[in-house]
Amino acid sequence: MHSKFLESLSKDEYEKLKKDLADIQSNKCYICQKEIDLQLQETDIDHIVPLANRGKDDKSNFAITHASCNRSKKDANLNIARILYRLKTLQDDVLSKENRSASLKDLLEQEKGSKFEFKYKIENDEIIYSFSEISDTNIYKSKIYEDKLSKEKSCFIEVPLEYIFHDDLINPRGINSSISLLVKEFSKGNPQLHLSLARINNGKIQIFDGQHKAVAQILLGNRNLLLRLFINPNVDRLIETNTNAGSSLRKIAFDKSIMRQLNNTLYYETITKYQNDHNLSNDCFDFSEEQLVEYFKGENANIRKYIVDSIKHTITHSPDNLLKAYIDFEGKAKELPISYSAFEKTFLSTFIDSKLILKTNLSYKTDEGENPRELEINQLIQVLNIIAEEIYINKFNPEVGVSRIEQKIIDKRDSDITDAHLIAYRMSKEEVLYNWLQYLKKVIESYFATTGKLYDPRKLFQESFSDVLWANIRKFVKNLAALPLWKDKSMASTHFSGKKNYDFWREVFETGKTPDGALVLAKPLNYMELIRE
Repeated sequence: MHSKFLESLSKDEYEKLKKDLADIQSNKCYICQKEIDLQLQETDIDHIVPLANRGKDDKSNFAITHASCNRSKKDANLNIARILYRLKTLQDDVLSKENRSASLKDLLEQEKGSKFEFKYKIENDEIIYSFSEISDTNIYKSKIYEDKLSKEKSCFIEVPLEYIFHDDLINPRGINSSISLLVKEFSKGNPQLHLSLARINNGKIQIFDGQHKAVAQILLGNRNLLLRLFINPNVDRLIETNTNAGSSLRKIAFDKSIMRQLNNTLYYETITKYQNDHNLSNDCFDFSEEQLVEYFKGENANIRKYIVDSIKHTITHSPDNLLKAYIDFEGKAKELPISYSAFEKTFLSTFIDSKLILKTNLSYKTDEGENPRELEINQLIQVLNIIAEEIYINKFNPEVGVSRIEQKIIDKRDSDITDAHLIAYRMSKEEVLYNWLQYLKKVIESYFATTGKLYDPRKLFQESFSDVLWANIRKFVKNLAALPLWKDKSMASTHFSGKKNYDFWREVFETGKTPDGALVLAKPLNYMELIRE
């Protein structure tokens, strides 16, 4: 909103105000807190509290910022902008150093939290505790409540950050973009309606739900969090409840990737329980997936899901998976070409049989490097790497991203969109990706058929691939990416405009034409031709 006060100033008065504000702020930008040099850098003067939020239009409500910081901020309120900039700096730092999303754990470490174990005792339905390590010598008491249905016991306590940890097991999520909405909400003085949930684990108070609400409060300067604290809970039940809340109950927006991670955790806990129940050592895996399903009969549907999700999670999040850098796990980014949902519906659904449960022992042929599940995982990762190398690496530019690509071409604002970037973008569209992966699958199946090797279509990647087959896969992907349609900008307003259905691209690949007869390919797609040099 325009400032009548600033507009009334002469040039000299405006420059004096800039210098006065810089002096007040110790020559630091109000948003990023980095040095401002008035002679070398372009600056802005802006309201700290926006006029729209009843901020004053006078000197007391102004701050000086780098022009770039002010113009790229995501909120009109400079205080909120400063908080979100600080968070983004933390997120970028964690991503660059550890290649993962920042979480509550990282913010707690930055705020010098997560230092001390929680010392307590329980007497007569009360939990008695102290925070003596931070010089608080008071003895506190809180009533313990028992849930009548689950029989879980919990209490409500206010905990200093020094005693709070993040629960990576139950809630492995990173901080997503919704945090900005919570920061704005709490900054207005609106109450937190849902408390963060925590449990006591090995003497530590660990938050497993309400991570984003905790992060927002901490960013706003809160050094103590009010928690509902579970005491000696059934961890499996908490994981199951937290997962259900994000799926069937949809109380929390868990994305599929996080659900896979939780089910991966439950799968390994199932293995451990089977080992304990059968007096097996923790390094003995002489039992099969089928035996796990049979043993846990009342949970067999869940066990099947745990097994398949564990495979999908391991492939997707393997440190060796080069394609991972181009998958958007949060579902809202505009920089990455493949949404996790599209990856799930195309690659994972095409190459992993969700109903296949193996009869061979988990340890079968592990020493020979021919364990079927390990081979399946490793070879699928290798396929992903070939796709990444031929289509995305040094070709797709995240700074250009995926937002309104076709419209930019139509509007002649596409000078930064290279052919390689456009190819990667178009080949990543879910309906396109699904259909060309069916041809890639045929490349693999036809190799086994022509070499006379019997194979089970459900276990395609559990057969060891030869060097010739790997070469065929690479040639297919490379030659497919070289087809003219991917970089033909005249198709921006026709075949690549909007979202087409799966059948549209199936017909294009099968006939060379769209369902209404428009020519797209010179001839139908032939996977045998695409594996030639």
